[in-house]
Amino acid sequence: MGDTAPVLSAGHASPPVRHLPRSGGPWLALQIVLSGSLLLLFLLPIYALFAWAGPARIVSAAENPAVGAAIWLTLYASGIAVVAALVFAIPLGYLLARHRFRGRSVVEAVVALPVVVPHLLVGLGLFFLVIPGSPLFRFTNAIGFPVYDTIWGVVLVMVFVSAPYTVLAADLSFRAIDPRALEAARSLGAGPASAFLTVSFPLALRGIVAGLLLTWARAVSEIGGILILAYTVYPGGPYTGPVTSTLSVLVYNLFQSGDLGDAAAVSSLFLLIAFAIFLAVRFGERWGWVPWRRGEFLP
Repeated sequence: MGDTAPVLSAGHASPPVRHLPRSGGPWLALQIVLSGSLLLLFLLPIYALFAWAGPARIVSAAENPAVGAAIWLTLYASGIAVVAALVFAIPLGYLLARHRFRGRSVVEAVVALPVVVPHLLVGLGLFFLVIPGSPLFRFTNAIGFPVYDTIWGVVLVMVFVSAPYTVLAADLSFRAIDPRALEAARSLGAGPASAFLTVSFPLALRGIVAGLLLTWARAVSEIGGILILAYTVYPGGPYTGPVTSTLSVLVYNLFQSGDLGDAAAVSSLFLLIAFAIFLAVRFGERWGWVPWRRGEFLP
């Protein structure tokens, strides 16, 4: 008989498995060192802010009406920006996910552009777009939406720099939906709008919420474009508070004036607010207040 490959019968034992040498110790140590280095980069500047400010100055900042007005304006304007992203960015994300059309790649590049463009350039571009005397300047003032030094200027900048996160999240979420679910809805008589509201949107909701969270975070942290378009915000439109600025501009002004202690105190105060919001999201995950399970969006 010719050469044949050995065949194992049911009664024969399988050949021994070769175990690779364990190298978990050094690999784990490398992970700990690299991860710990990044965590220190996150934590040390925060510690420096709190150490420089001190508890008394942070409490004083919390009681300062000017600081409260800046925080309120920032949260208010960023909330409007999130609503705008909800209204305008989700349809664009759905369009990119569900339709193929000429120039689609160009549209995707335009959507991603605000994420990488320096935001001082964003403010400059918006400044020239609505420069006094331009048709758009006259139009926005005529309909009651003046841009310069108003909350609408802040919102305009925030939407420009932050809405792409909702567009991209919605695009990815709608792409991930099984086409068979949509086909089943259409076979049962659902029209395009009905299928979107009853199938696509609910299935993509978790990803969209993640995009909206990123949109809010990016809007709150914006400063570059606001320095040009709405450095000082006067009462008008939905904002009826005192003359103020966004929190980022306030901290910038304190730093520029050499008031480092107050700059650190205001920054520390907002970090506490952000940390409280983060904890609220965590508790919402644990107790089922939010439309996703623990660990799906946040680490």
